[in-house]
Formats: sequence, C-alpha cells, structure tokens
Amino acid sequence: MTDFSRRALLQAAGTGALAAQAPLSPNVLLIMTDQQRYDCLGANGNGLIRTPNLDRLNTQSAAFTKTFVQAPVCVPSRVSFFTGRYPHSHRNRVNYTPCDPSEVFLQKRFQDAGYQTGSVGKLHYYPPTREHAISTGFHHVELDDGVAATTPYSDYIRWRKQNDPQAEVPFNATVRNPAPGENPYRGIVSAPYTQTGWVGLKTREMLRRFAGSPRPFFLFSSFFKPHSPFTVPDPWASMYNGVDIPLPKPETLESLQKLPLPLQKLILRGKPAYDLDRTQLQWIYRSYYAAVSQIDHEVGLMLDELERTGLDQNTIVVFCSDHGAQLLEHGLTDKNVFFEGSVRVPMMVRYPRVVAPARHEELIESIDLMPTLLELCRIRLPYNLQGRSFAPLIAGRRGEYQPRTHVFSENVVPEVITTGSLNMYFEPGQGVSGIRHPDAKMVRTDRWKLTHYPGYGGELYDLQNDPLEAANLYADPRHRDTVQELKGVLLDWMITADENDQIARRWLL
Repeated sequence: MTDFSRRALLQAAGTGALAAQAPLSPNVLLIMTDQQRYDCLGANGNGLIRTPNLDRLNTQSAAFTKTFVQAPVCVPSRVSFFTGRYPHSHRNRVNYTPCDPSEVFLQKRFQDAGYQTGSVGKLHYYPPTREHAISTGFHHVELDDGVAATTPYSDYIRWRKQNDPQAEVPFNATVRNPAPGENPYRGIVSAPYTQTGWVGLKTREMLRRFAGSPRPFFLFSSFFKPHSPFTVPDPWASMYNGVDIPLPKPETLESLQKLPLPLQKLILRGKPAYDLDRTQLQWIYRSYYAAVSQIDHEVGLMLDELERTGLDQNTIVVFCSDHGAQLLEHGLTDKNVFFEGSVRVPMMVRYPRVVAPARHEELIESIDLMPTLLELCRIRLPYNLQGRSFAPLIAGRRGEYQPRTHVFSENVVPEVITTGSLNMYFEPGQGVSGIRHPDAKMVRTDRWKLTHYPGYGGELYDLQNDPLEAANLYADPRHRDTVQELKGVLLDWMITADENDQIARRWLL
C-alpha cells in the first residue's frame, strides 16, 4: 500500500479507543508564533536562547523534532494548518488574498461541535476584518495582524489608544542614537503595551471568560513576533547584549548566482541583504532571540492562568509556528524558501493523562495537526482532509500509526508579495519576474531534500551529511537516481493529494 493511500484508512479508524482514557470534550488552546525557527528554543538544543516556560511545556508534551509547514509564507501556511489541506488544494497561495469560501476552517469544526471559539492576535485572513473572522467560525475575536496596512481593523491599536500613556508613539518605534553596546532595535513602547503583551493579556482574559462556562472551548492565541521588524521592548531588548550568537557564513553574489534562477530572483529582489553588515546582523539575531523570550514570558502567564482557573488538566495546549525564518542563511533575511530555517518549526502538544510526554522523531506535516485535534476531541473528521492524525502516536496507540516517509511544501518562487516597491505580479503567459512557472515544490525525507523548479532545475541536499544545505547535488550524476526517485514521489503526491475531492461524495464510504 502506498504512503498516500494509507491516509484513508487512518482517517477512517475512528476515535473510540480514546474514549476510555480521555475526559469528555477537552478544551484546546492553540498558541502560534509567526516566523519562529525550530532551533530557537532551549528545549530544541539552543544553549543561548532563554525560553524557560516553553522548555517546561516541552517536557510536559509530545514534542516533535521534525515538523514541516506546507508553505514557507504566512497565509498559505496558516490556511493549511486550519483546513488540514495542501496549498494547491485550498488554493490560497499568496498573502492577503481571500480563501475559497467552500473551505471549512478548524474553528468552524469546533463551533459546529458545540465549542465556544475565540481568537486573539494575528489571523492574516482577507478581508482582515472582525466580521470576516467571525464568519469563519469564531464567536469572539480580538484582532491584530501586526502590519500598518491593517491598522484600521486592529483591536490592538484601538486598545492601545485607550490604555497606553504613550499611545502617540508608533508601535514599532525604536530608540534614537543608542549608546555603543545597546540594542538599536530597542522599542520605545513598554512591554505591556506591545502586541506581544496585548496578545498575552487578551488571551488570559478570554481564558477567564471561557472558564465561567460549562461548554468546552477552542482558543487560538497568535503572536506576530518574532517576525520582523525586530523591535523589542525592555527588559528583553537588553537580555542578549554582549551575547555572541553564531552567524551564518557570508554569501557573495557569485555564490548566490549558482542557485536556481527562481531562487536568485527571490533573494536578489529589491535591495538584497546578502552582504548585510555583520554587526547589524548580530543585533538582528539578539533581537529575534529577545522577541522569542518575551513570547516565552507571555506563554508562561497563560499556562499559569490555565492552572489558576483549574482548566489545565482538561485542556490540550499546542505550541507551534506558522513557518520559520532565514536569518541571512543563503543571503535571505525573510522566508519563502525551502531551506530548513524556513520550513521546519517547533511543535508540542500537551494533554495531561492522555498524551505521554515524549520526544518524537517522526516526520510530521503541519496539516496533521487539525485531524489530530479533532480525533483527540472525538469530532468527526471531514472527508477531504489531507493531513494524517498523529493522535495514535501520542495517545498510547503507536502500533496504529503509520509514519510518514515524505513531507511536502510548496510556494510561488519568486513570491508575489504585497510590500510596495517589492511587489512582483504574475502575468499570464509570462509568470513572475520572467519566471514562467513560479510554482515550486519540495519533498523531504529523513535524509534527502529535493526542490523542483519547473523549467529551471532544482536543488538536492543530503541532510545527513550536509545539514546546512550548502552543497546542491541536483546536477551531480552520482545522484541522478535520487533526483528521479524524488521527482516521482512529487508527481505521485500531486496526483493523489486531491483524490477524495475528485470522487462524488455519494460514492465516498
């Protein structure tokens, strides 16, 4: 039986085995960061970053070391998380574009099952309004997407105007002329009035609201950070002063021009950052770490609130990120690519008495989270899910779980973006920036990663021997068979992913 056809059997397995060990209708608190790398947690081997609360959560959770997002960009990835479907299936491929109204989001599944549903922070839906968010299945919404273009729709901005004594200061403003050795990204807005502080506050308030009801809840708590810009408040802004964080090796224009052309177009768009000043880059790393540490503080307060309200023993807590970030590896300071920094994310699931704390090395896709939560909450899985529940793996039924042998990701490369002068548009017949077919696909195994750019070659990395993805083996004759095998896997995936969608529902068992 193929890796893809097993999906139907796994989804049809039902949830009866969980009933004997799980309390009825657990709550769900899903915490998501934006653009956080897998390796930026102490629990994941980073000896410099300070994340005591997340490290504690990690020891109490099923913690996954190989979770990969289905798109290394916000909206496509988030829609995949919340539909359990690949980007080419839900067809939301670019930021700030509407999702197909026929797609049903996770919050709607919970709402239909009788749950209270709430959202705090970044959603990144289009249109970016509270009314639209409610239409997707949320009862309660506190909205802030974190970018200036969405300020008119931001509950955070309105709240700050009413509460912050320095409300006239722009939320991303930094100190002018910092002294030598001080963080140039230190924010002026004090920590309680930052978006990170607001998300923590409003999440705790919503937890208290839900605690007063007999109905279970699904709460999505979504931080904008550690996404750029790298503004961060005290005391976190100075937390890493003097800490020398290892930086990626410098890239040259010559080295970047050896990459496939679509990747070159992406990395070299606008004002390229590949030759960024190394001192500035060190402060970017320190501020990125500081933003994660501030989030860690807020997550700790959320966990304390769960315990104070007595909700902790019957609440599934998930921590993850929508994608990672390139911190100048391969000359890029953002994401949108398939290098490990962009597609590999932290993932941990805590559910007392049901999920045994353990570290899991299996390959996991972000679309697997939705069916897992639905199964743990004993909610019927929809017929068109493409994710694979890992509930059997973490809830004492490991023998029923068929591990993935491959994970997939996809993106428009070079990306169509919405940032003024950097905009790149798709022209029918011409593509993006001269790249006729910009839709790139990635497949990864435990050892190999292949990225295919139609008409422009690809990349092949031996992750076992080249974890930094420095040596592209795609054109090496010695690896021709590996390239062809993985291309075949990509083809099978593209053909089979929508299999359920293509059969009339009356013929589906």
